[in-house]
Amino acid sequence: MAGPALPKKFDRSLVEGPLAPAVWKLAWPTMLQNLVAGLQGVVDHALVGNMMGYAANAGIGVAWQIFLVVIVFMASLFTGQAVLVARFAGAGDHQKVNTVVYQAFITAVGMFCILAPIGYFATPFLLTLVNAAPEVSAQALPFLRINFVFSIGMLLFFMLSAALRAAGDAKTPLRLGVTMTVLNLVFNLLLIPKFGTAGSAMGTAIASSLVSGYALWLLFNNKLVVHFTPETCTKPDWAVIRSLFKFGLPTGVQGIAMNVAGVMLLRFIGGLEHSAAAQAAYTIGYTELFSMITWTSVGLMGAAATIAGQNLGAGQPDRALHGVYAAAKIGLKVAGVVGAMFLLIPIPLLGIFGATEGTVADIGRQLLRYLAVSGFFISAALTFTGGLQGTGDTKSPLLITLVSQVAIPIGLCTVLQSFRQLQPGDIWLAILLGHFTRCALSFLRFRQGKWRQIKVD
Repeated sequence: MAGPALPKKFDRSLVEGPLAPAVWKLAWPTMLQNLVAGLQGVVDHALVGNMMGYAANAGIGVAWQIFLVVIVFMASLFTGQAVLVARFAGAGDHQKVNTVVYQAFITAVGMFCILAPIGYFATPFLLTLVNAAPEVSAQALPFLRINFVFSIGMLLFFMLSAALRAAGDAKTPLRLGVTMTVLNLVFNLLLIPKFGTAGSAMGTAIASSLVSGYALWLLFNNKLVVHFTPETCTKPDWAVIRSLFKFGLPTGVQGIAMNVAGVMLLRFIGGLEHSAAAQAAYTIGYTELFSMITWTSVGLMGAAATIAGQNLGAGQPDRALHGVYAAAKIGLKVAGVVGAMFLLIPIPLLGIFGATEGTVADIGRQLLRYLAVSGFFISAALTFTGGLQGTGDTKSPLLITLVSQVAIPIGLCTVLQSFRQLQPGDIWLAILLGHFTRCALSFLRFRQGKWRQIKVD
């Protein structure tokens, strides 16, 4: 009779051998997963908009803004998990890796038990905070309540994906993510026509629960590099849980601060002379087209975090340093290609979204010129942020974000607005200066090397 399956070993190429291939091995699956997930959002909005109208689209948009703040904060736990997992995986300590992941699992379940009922009953109040119109609130209410009540699938998916990437396996989260996206689309096609926005939320809940359930089965059956055993499935270990929040909470606050800053920038754009055209240009240029850089950069940020954390755990801080630099070089190359497209073919790019004429096209071209430069800064900034967070320095990126993404752009726009009417170029300049500052401060902080002395035990 065959014995139990042996657990997979850690990928030692991350702490041995050439750095650039190791970074790319971690980065490309995350980049592709981000692309697929982004396309899913576009398709979801298209389905709801065509079947139910603009009020339903607005309802989903408002609900997601609220839900995203909660999820970003809760996902901070998983950043703390990634710090510990990467460090212990680099040291080759399977037992500690498995223990950390299990403690993150039971903590996520505990947080869900608190989140679900509070979110359900607080949904009407939360919608009043964003001044949603009555017809929009009517569409957002069931969508948001369903997401709160059934958020466990999404939380576990984020937790397991972060654990596997930190352990060096980026392909399994990609396969799980693509599967979840496909299932989500299928369920949405079936449920939206009958249940409206609630059907969209139901599709997400069912897809994420199925995929997370399958991932848990893999964990309990030794099918992954991380696995649960009777030794790891113990009662809560409060020392580990405190470490999860110690390293993770600053990242949660950082995410909330960036979301708040984004909302404030939208308020400034809404006060421009041609506000509708500027908002459309911002959505097309920054939210959609600039994502070609941010998708890449987020993947490289995760790769840099894993490379830095594992090599520090393996007692190779110099290799951790050079691994982050290797990730930054890849990001700068991608930013150069995309930036050249922004400068050379802005009209065809804007034309994908039907913005080829009039004020929208003029403002859009102007924004793309700023973003062509800004892409270099944000790509490098995110990579060095990954290096800092992966080694356990999660407080510095929070402070850097408060200065560069909140104080500088919001402060500049506020000062200029007090003297004269804001112009679109003022806001684009504020974004550029914020990205430059974030890049400079992140690089300097990483170069200081204080992360070399951070202990995680």
